[in-house]
Amino acid sequence: MPDPVELLQTLIRFDTTNPPGGERAAVEHIAALIEDAGVEVTTIAKDPGRPNLVARITGRGEAPGLLLQGHVDVVPTTGQQWSRDPFSGDIVDGFVWGRGALDMKGGVAMMLAAFIDLAERGEQPAGDIVLAIVSDEEDGGTFGARFLVDEHPGLLAGVGYAVGEFGGFPLNFGGSRFYPVQVAERVPVPMRLTVRGPGGHGSLPMKGGAMAKAARVLGRLERRRLPVHIVPATRLMLEGMAEHLDGTSKAIVQRLVNPAMAAAALKALPSKLGVMEPVFRNTVNATVIRGGGPINVIPSTVEITLDGRMLPGRDAADFADEVKAIVGRDVEIDFAVEGATTTTEPNMDLFPLLADVIREMDPDGHPIPFLMPAVTDGRWFACLGIQPYGFLPMVLPDDFVFQSLTHAADERIPVAAVRAGTEAMRRLLRRYPG
Repeated sequence: MPDPVELLQTLIRFDTTNPPGGERAAVEHIAALIEDAGVEVTTIAKDPGRPNLVARITGRGEAPGLLLQGHVDVVPTTGQQWSRDPFSGDIVDGFVWGRGALDMKGGVAMMLAAFIDLAERGEQPAGDIVLAIVSDEEDGGTFGARFLVDEHPGLLAGVGYAVGEFGGFPLNFGGSRFYPVQVAERVPVPMRLTVRGPGGHGSLPMKGGAMAKAARVLGRLERRRLPVHIVPATRLMLEGMAEHLDGTSKAIVQRLVNPAMAAAALKALPSKLGVMEPVFRNTVNATVIRGGGPINVIPSTVEITLDGRMLPGRDAADFADEVKAIVGRDVEIDFAVEGATTTTEPNMDLFPLLADVIREMDPDGHPIPFLMPAVTDGRWFACLGIQPYGFLPMVLPDDFVFQSLTHAADERIPVAAVRAGTEAMRRLLRRYPG
């Protein structure tokens, strides 16, 4: 089995910033390691410079296949102030530094090392173990998971469950340490608001024009929140937390289950639990504004693009109505729903095994189901009826805030977390399906 820490260092040194991606060298390196372990690799690409690989260890046919899925592209470092070269892979003070250490080359290193270990031991698992290393996760998956699912679904035949990002890191609350395991994620619903008003000559005073109306729309979006909805994955999370809390912390979580009380209860949560708010609501953020042309012409139309994220199982038209209730009925709304799916009622069959592995890694930890506020490649694999889980277990120091370093400057991961996560993945593969 390759050393997962050294493997991570090597992967970080491949600059796979997306855009443009350029994942080929990293994927070829991984493919060579898998082939050296005696496993056949299939490489497919929509763009020759951005390939994806799939490898399969054949099982005994006693369980559905298990997919290990990870991406090797990373987000840009442009404009960030790093203390070290973001592509150095240096080990300093017990951490591996570099872009992708957390998202998600660290996870790829764990899965790859465990997969190769299984192959080298020659044991036949109960079900097939499939490894998919893909490109382009950070920009929608067009050249990666989406391409794989849309055009080569046969490579994933027989798979029932998938593990990948995002989950397995500790979250401290109320004196307890929780390990969220993603079982569902929100759905991208991009929206375009069109604000109209009288146009005219730039030299003449204009009140109530499209620009002023757009400013008021942005102000409303800033001040107000969309309604609370308790979807099944969120309820599972809250019930799991309540079992291991008492006093004020337990009371807060119990109030969160009640939609009428959840909005007030969310305000009582510590700031580090802010990641929880979007699992209770559809959300929108204004990301692009377009309007105007020549400086001497007052525009009659302004367009505002919103990054909308919808809870699983909700209706996009209802979501648009929630937004319209805030921005005003005179604002036009156009929206689209991404082609990927997500799990409304998650299949929890694999969760007990994942929870056992986490508890063995950290006996004081409490695994809980988790609704991912953003999106991962898991949504594409769900299109094939595969239940995705976010499971990259990491034991982290109490003062290490995973979310604050993901996509940020000085991204890094403890060496000990990489080794412990690899052992957790090895246990998962050896004991699957539990």
